[in-house]
Amino acid sequence: MRPVGNGSHESSEDCSPAFPSAEADAGELLAPDARVDLAQERKESQADEVLDALDDDLVGLLPVKTRIREIAALLLIDRLRSRFGIASGRPNLHMCFTGSPGTGKTTVAVRLAELLHRLGYIRRGHLVSVTRDDLVGQYVGHTAPKTKEVLKRAMGGVLFIDEAYYLYRAENERDYGQEAIEILLQVMENQRDDLVVVLAGYKDRMDAFFACNPGMSSRIAHHIDFPDYSTGELEAIGHLMLEREGYTLASDAVPVFREYLERRRDQPRFANARSVRNAIERARLRHANRLLAGGTPVGRPELTTLRPADFLASRVFTLRE
Repeated sequence: MRPVGNGSHESSEDCSPAFPSAEADAGELLAPDARVDLAQERKESQADEVLDALDDDLVGLLPVKTRIREIAALLLIDRLRSRFGIASGRPNLHMCFTGSPGTGKTTVAVRLAELLHRLGYIRRGHLVSVTRDDLVGQYVGHTAPKTKEVLKRAMGGVLFIDEAYYLYRAENERDYGQEAIEILLQVMENQRDDLVVVLAGYKDRMDAFFACNPGMSSRIAHHIDFPDYSTGELEAIGHLMLEREGYTLASDAVPVFREYLERRRDQPRFANARSVRNAIERARLRHANRLLAGGTPVGRPELTTLRPADFLASRVFTLRE
């Protein structure tokens, strides 16, 4: 890892090098009157494979997917500009993902890392996902080595800090989270050519975090909100999960599953797609126990079909939750 450095925490004028392309690195500049086939360039970048995978991974989230596609377009155009010898300031891609649990923030971060690598923005394309405990020590002199070790692992890729607001605890004057923040600020400014940092968490808490840490806020170029899923979207997510696990719903179980989702959304600790996955896992348990308790021969239909009873036994319906 390169030294963390001792740069100012205030925003500075952008003097980072132009965003390069493989062709520019090889010294193959195009003539001023050359024409470039954008469709072919896009195909050769293989960016669409990642974007299509993102569509397959996640239901809905159109505003989120649109922003990621816009970023991909910018990076592709910058690559082409560099082939004509046009200097472009390297775009700042540090981001903040806000939203409730289970809305796809980590999944998008994984695909983002892959996309940025394919477009030549980062060297490795890996994602390092951490929380406060991975960055902040419990005694004097412990935080800096922990934070720098995480940064070393993340260099060349994307560092995803979940529930980033826990780094700052104003009520505790002896808390070491501020030290981790100071190191992150230096790296985000001085080494942003080799690392993309994505902060994530609830929107109101991230807003409060930025209000207390304006230096961090000034380094975040993209604020992307992940909305909660509608019941219809949750239902579609559930069907995708079932399909991937080799299950289907009996026709009379379809309205039961939808009612389950409607009820669960109104209960505490609802976590969008995570809650859907948990519901399906518990339904699978009841399904397996039901088949074994039946004591009769079963075939493929019985082994792959979830019925109303597999959901109706949930505490969501029995009101014990």
